[in-house]
This record gives sequence, structure tokens and C-alpha cells, in this order.
Amino acid sequence: MRRRWPAGTARTARVVRGLWPDRNPLRRGLDRVEALLVALLAVAFLAGAPLVATVTAQLAFRAGARAAATERSWRQVPAVLLASAPAAMGASVPARWTAPGGVRRTGTISVPPGARAGNTVMIWVDASGRVTGQPLARGQAPGQGVLAAALAVAVAGAVALCLGLLAHAALDRRRLAAWELDWQLTEPRWTRQR
Repeated sequence: MRRRWPAGTARTARVVRGLWPDRNPLRRGLDRVEALLVALLAVAFLAGAPLVATVTAQLAFRAGARAAATERSWRQVPAVLLASAPAAMGASVPARWTAPGGVRRTGTISVPPGARAGNTVMIWVDASGRVTGQPLARGQAPGQGVLAAALAVAVAGAVALCLGLLAHAALDRRRLAAWELDWQLTEPRWTRQR
């Protein structure tokens, strides 16, 4: 009884056989070079991706930890609006607040639509009283590390793919030039026989 392989397996086997160096007289030297380049790019990506992911995740995690340490001094304080915000969309309006050191500060803050002058909103400020954004939550630094690692691997894959496509295009130009030369040599013999 003849054994049947799944359709994808046969196709994969053909691709692998096509990349493997052999003594096929129809396979040109440029084809072998291209197969070697594809194999080298695949090995470089597979070997380098874990390293790139690890280094990127560590760098992102350290940056997130430094940012979290800096943001620990940030405090939420009430700010009194000095002007009303438009009702259509959020805007920046002047406001007054007291910094953590007790110094009164005035500046522009972002508020929800329709906020009226005299209303109080909570804002985040640093130790000197400058307005900041909301600090990172405790679990965000590891998440940023994982996201950075995934993006770094995707970028490494895109770079490998682009290098492969550039090599393929350069080799195709050489192949076409070789075919053109072969045709210039063959065409006179071909047309004489008619």
C-alpha cells in the first residue's frame, strides 16, 4: 500500500530540496548562491532573534523601572480652573494649584469638555509642581518589556526579509543579463535553421 503524505508536507519537501546544493545541471551558480543566502539569513534570524528579544526586553524593563522610580515622587493635587473649557471637545485652560512644597503655581492643563471656571480637577504634578501625566502602573514596565521584545523580533525579521529581497533582486538582474547574453549567442543559430 502506498503511503500518502499531507499536501503541505510534499510542498515543503520540494522547497527544501530546491535549497539543498546538488549536482543538477540546470541549476545555475546564481541559484546556488541565492539558496545559500536564504539559508544564511534564516540561520542568522533564528540565532539572533532570541538574543535581540532578550536584550531589548531587559533594556525596556530597566527604562521602565527608572521611569517608575522617577514617577514615585509625583503627586495628585487639586487644581482650580480659571476659565471654562469649550463644550465640543477637551481643551487646555489656565488653572491654579498648590505644589507639594506649598508653592502656588499657575499654568495650562487639559480638562474634559464643558468644564467650567471655578471647578476643581485633579492633576498629577512632580516634586516642583510642574504638571505631568499619570505615572506608570506597577505592572506596565514588564508589559512594555515584552512588547519591546516582540517588536524587536518583528523588526529583525523585516530586516532579514528586506535583505533577502534585495539580494534576490540583485541576483535576478545578474540572471537576466546572463540570459540575455545566452540568447544573443543562441538566437543567430536558431534563426539560421529556418
